[in-house]
Amino acid sequence: MRSAEARDEALRALYEADQRRLEPDVTGLGRRAAEMARGVWAARDSLDEAIGEAATGWRVERMPPIDRNILRLALWELRHRPGTPMPVVISEAVRLAKIYSTERSGGFVNGVLARLAGERED
Repeated sequence: MRSAEARDEALRALYEADQRRLEPDVTGLGRRAAEMARGVWAARDSLDEAIGEAATGWRVERMPPIDRNILRLALWELRHRPGTPMPVVISEAVRLAKIYSTERSGGFVNGVLARLAGERED
């Protein structure tokens, strides 16, 4: 499975889990997507804290759920997948925002991730 497909699958599982407030259902997901979904879910408190600090004027719980989960997934990947280049992670997050959210969400996601990207130096 390609990385982009794994991100799409993981995002769908995370969005559903966020809405149900239950662990993501990884049944039927590829190995990489399941690992991402589980990892993001387990780390969501620390991810949300960092996202909240970077998202000027936005509280994480008030963000659209799809945007919140795109940011969580991207930040998790920045923190836990150092082999993936930072520009790829950010580009993929913007792609997801444009597909699953609104055109404006792409810019929002890009801006927040640009602030967060300083945590990891490539």
